[in-house]
Amino acid sequence: MDLPPSDTISQHGYVRVAAARQKVALADPASNAKRILQLAGKAQDQEADVILFGELCLTGYTCGDLFLQPQLLKAAMKAFTEVVQYSEKWPHMALVVGLPWANGDKLYNVAAVVLGGVVKGIVPKSFLPNYSEFYEQRHFSPGFGVQGGWLESGPFQGTPFGTDLVFKWDPTDQRPFGFGMGIEICEDLWVPQAPSGFLAMQGAHLILNPSASNAVLGKAPFRRILATAQSARCIAGYVYASAGPGESSTDLVFDGDLMILENGSLLAQGERFHPESQMILADVDIAKLQTDRLRMKSFGQGLEPTIRYRNCCMNSNSVGDGPPKKRFYRVVDAHPFVPSEPSTLAERCHEIFQTQVVGLAGRVEKLNLERVAIGVSGGLDSTLALLVCAKVADRLGLGRSWIDAVTMPGFGTSSRTLANALTLMEQIKTGSARIDIRQSCLDQLKLLQHKPFGIDIQSMDLVGFMEALKTKQGQPDLVFENVQARTRTMLLMNRGFVVGTGDMSELALGWCTFNADHMSMYNPNTSIPKTLVKFLVEYAARQEFDGPIQKVLLDIVETPISPELLPFTHDGTFAQETEKTVGPYELHDFFLYHFLRYGASSEKLLFLARQVKFDKPWTENEIRHWLGVFLHRFATQQYKRSTLPDGPKVGTISLSPRGDWRMPSDLGSIPWF
Repeated sequence: MDLPPSDTISQHGYVRVAAARQKVALADPASNAKRILQLAGKAQDQEADVILFGELCLTGYTCGDLFLQPQLLKAAMKAFTEVVQYSEKWPHMALVVGLPWANGDKLYNVAAVVLGGVVKGIVPKSFLPNYSEFYEQRHFSPGFGVQGGWLESGPFQGTPFGTDLVFKWDPTDQRPFGFGMGIEICEDLWVPQAPSGFLAMQGAHLILNPSASNAVLGKAPFRRILATAQSARCIAGYVYASAGPGESSTDLVFDGDLMILENGSLLAQGERFHPESQMILADVDIAKLQTDRLRMKSFGQGLEPTIRYRNCCMNSNSVGDGPPKKRFYRVVDAHPFVPSEPSTLAERCHEIFQTQVVGLAGRVEKLNLERVAIGVSGGLDSTLALLVCAKVADRLGLGRSWIDAVTMPGFGTSSRTLANALTLMEQIKTGSARIDIRQSCLDQLKLLQHKPFGIDIQSMDLVGFMEALKTKQGQPDLVFENVQARTRTMLLMNRGFVVGTGDMSELALGWCTFNADHMSMYNPNTSIPKTLVKFLVEYAARQEFDGPIQKVLLDIVETPISPELLPFTHDGTFAQETEKTVGPYELHDFFLYHFLRYGASSEKLLFLARQVKFDKPWTENEIRHWLGVFLHRFATQQYKRSTLPDGPKVGTISLSPRGDWRMPSDLGSIPWF
């Protein structure tokens, strides 16, 4: 996707990595060097910061006893020297290439890191497979334990050599953050304690793995699981490039697998068994990884104290850190809380729904509750909470009449939501009640001597007041709204143990009335964002319930979101739609996810929002406006979140003050945004 001229991904914390493998010319280093440089040139054209090639890519992996022939080693060194010299043209892109390397009287399988015509370091393979189809110890010495070494001779004498190298970029003006890179080679990933774990704890945010992994039935998915898990365990980007076409087929076939992962997520993958050279690119979010590592206080504990890792400086001697990048090689999800793949979404909804049910069931059992009270509005949130209550009743064998469901129509209640609430309670077969709160609210407004919308109500009855309201449609009156919200909560709490209904998005924005819909004894929705609530209700309609209840549930899914606290219009449309007041939930949930989960700045939030396709094509001015609303409301509404009732954490993000989010309640604003 094209970027606006003002955006540079480096400033937002991204590093562009490439994984490549050329069609190997077996035992022909000169030809391999040409093909490697051709791919590197393409990576340079696409503004890559790092490009990784496969294991022993300069010679091919399947040379066998030819590795012990001095002529092949000399040819490999000559080809490598040409790569190093040519790389002077690319002062801002590091190349990682594999070759056999003699150091002293030992031959190693190594990955060499080259930047701007300089060899920054040589990393030998730690663990050599010598089982089944592999016999690397026949040719190479293991690199495990090789630390603090240097190349002893040759044109690159004095270059750092060992498994203790971390290649580090210091901050620059164009990249205002530093990051590190570590290397492990093929088998190193498959052992119980992979070198990448220690490298990550020493500051490597990128782990590169040049590999030669043959194709065996079932191996590819297992290999992906390993790489995915290691990227998550290390909180790192993991770049994997394996040998492919051109390798000997005497006994083995190599599929040329290419992968780029980030903290457990696959960013890009190549085409296995592709007959020609291939390259993939992705932008790894280093800033996000750094934030996660800061949050995870156990990260870095248990590092072997006897290992002293060395830092190799990767900053270029040329001015700046490369030109601003013009494209963004990364998919940004418009709805980060809602999986786009249907089967994944169904699986996620099932797990969340069961988590809600088990959480509430545990509370009910512990307290031996005779019944629970819940307000049912006919909207999404209360519907989801009611469905959870129904499944709790089924799970504990209590009978659904154990649920004291109450719908409380007020001045803004629509006929549609009221009908849906009544039908829902009837179909679920709850103990239910309908309480019209309008007279009670009018009495309280009189006691407060409040004039709603400027109307003098002291001598009015309910009929007269309803007539007067018809001329005040859509006008705001906070006291008028809050009286209704708190009346409902008072009536519920006087009936017993109250199950809450508000969701995490409302809590983030403070879109709830303090000590009204904000309060309950337990809230199963407390860590579920609004964009996901809709899919949970739809999931429940199709997977957990059947019969007539499905129809009403699906209608609730299609009902506009509204607190229904203001008078209705004459034509029957909502006078108060939430998203017209506080903003679209798809934007707010997008902001919430990246702000809370990864500490994204306002500039980065804007940058990310410009890269995605939302359900509605928001303009940049609209995105800026609603981002300002989000940040202001989030900063000023913490006092509501600080007094939240209990509720289950269902995802990686929660606003519970007891575990996940604490901040001053009187912050007022976030000036550093």
